[in-house]
Amino acid sequence: MTDVADADDSASAQRRPGGALGDTALRVGRRLAEMGRTGHRPAGPRGPLIEGFLGSLLVLAGSLGVGWLVSISPIARHPWIIPLRTEPAGVIVCTLALTLGCWVMFRAWLRLGRALGDFGPSSLRTVNLAVLLWTLPQIITLPIFSRDVFAYLGQGRLVLAGEDPYTTGVSSLDNWFHLGTDILWAESETPYGPLFLWIEAAVMRVAGESPDLAILLFRLACVAGVVLIMVYVPKLAALHGVDGARAQWITVANPLLIISFVSSAHNDALMVGFALAGVYAAARGQGVLATVLVVVSIGMKPISMVLLPFIGLLWAGPAAGWGRRFLYWAWTAGIAATVLLAVGVVQGYGFGWLAVMAGTGTGSVFWSPLGIADGMLSTVLGSLGIPTYWTLDTLKLIGRLLSVVIVLLLMFRGDPRHVVQRMTWAFTALVVLSPIIQPWYLLWLLPLFAVTGIRRDWQFKWVVFTVAFFLAFGASDQLSIWQFLEMDQQMVALSLAVSWACMLWMGILDRGTRWVVYEGWNLPPLRLQRPRWGTGRRADRA
Repeated sequence: MTDVADADDSASAQRRPGGALGDTALRVGRRLAEMGRTGHRPAGPRGPLIEGFLGSLLVLAGSLGVGWLVSISPIARHPWIIPLRTEPAGVIVCTLALTLGCWVMFRAWLRLGRALGDFGPSSLRTVNLAVLLWTLPQIITLPIFSRDVFAYLGQGRLVLAGEDPYTTGVSSLDNWFHLGTDILWAESETPYGPLFLWIEAAVMRVAGESPDLAILLFRLACVAGVVLIMVYVPKLAALHGVDGARAQWITVANPLLIISFVSSAHNDALMVGFALAGVYAAARGQGVLATVLVVVSIGMKPISMVLLPFIGLLWAGPAAGWGRRFLYWAWTAGIAATVLLAVGVVQGYGFGWLAVMAGTGTGSVFWSPLGIADGMLSTVLGSLGIPTYWTLDTLKLIGRLLSVVIVLLLMFRGDPRHVVQRMTWAFTALVVLSPIIQPWYLLWLLPLFAVTGIRRDWQFKWVVFTVAFFLAFGASDQLSIWQFLEMDQQMVALSLAVSWACMLWMGILDRGTRWVVYEGWNLPPLRLQRPRWGTGRRADRA
């Protein structure tokens, strides 16, 4: 419910029989009916706010033992850190703390949405407060869920050394492995945009030989991206008639976003933030500013290039004919090409990032549609004795061609009043038809879906279940454990067991969260009560 609707309802309540008193009675009746369906009385937001903060502190505490930390870091030599990372008991406790912390934040997120109910006028302030409280501990946590931030350190050093990160891997640097970079990046070219290379170089110039300071600076840059998302999600939601507080809650208070964009320090936060700013500017008719903002987003990660044709459509306006659309497409493409060419000339790398972007995507993950198809096809062909070395490359080519076709169809066909929705599905096609879908790729799409409307039925359930899946995967997949302990697989199993237990508890037994599973499916209510002791009138009163 939007603020405008609230104002209208308040005014009309004075004209109805019973006035405001009757309207209050109706709201109380709806709340009582809701309590009857769920068997749970929604609490205020204070409890979820505190719970999410405590969960974030648990994640921080767990990261000290199983988060990523380079060997030359002074933190690794603190007497109270050493047992957490080198003793089996410390590793077990930290694995439990990290995993449980993620699920406490997840529970607080769901409870906050329930507590805010219809998201009244003050809800946006409450959601923003939740984001602030839940994010603060993550600013100083050790990197979790991903080691990409250590690759940023190496790439920044490459730029300062005068090397071209689009042709040279970090293994050409002295002591590159001691700065925490994953061996997969040793010979890999950077897949990031040219503007982010400047950020990497600036951070490494300031941080010098201090990897901890460098990680903090990268994290602060990502926090700036989160702030951009917080600013523009409500604005874009208002343009689409969607409640801005609810869109903010789904997007930014989401624990997966906080952990992936802040704890992991992914530059995707900057890409998404500038992209949303550009979409909003284009929707307001500020086409030049919109194009420049999206170009900055491309300069972080080139995948957001798919937004440019739809920026041109928004700039042209919903009533534009084909001549005007092609004209504004040309303007958009010309401005973007000019800015990117100027950056390439100043840097000396040209358009090297385009060649890298065209060749990225080696391998696959088991949950991507292409990964599933490759697994099934390889199994069938292997059972028939047919070689399977070609299956993944072929499916990748098919996926890319299909995604291009979908983007072109959405560019040329569709309601001109729903350009942002068309842009969202075009972006989705690129992600879904890729062989590698990382957990944070969901966060490229989630803000766009949230601002154009996620209903309280299967769509929201899909978001919740997807976030839960990636939280469980991230908490178990990226644990930093010394090899001499030989506890890697045991801690993965422990983390997954905790995640499954938490998901089952919250989905079936927890009165504060099981509404996500039960509501909308017409399932019979689950009524679990503690036994009541006593007899006679005392028991009746109970």
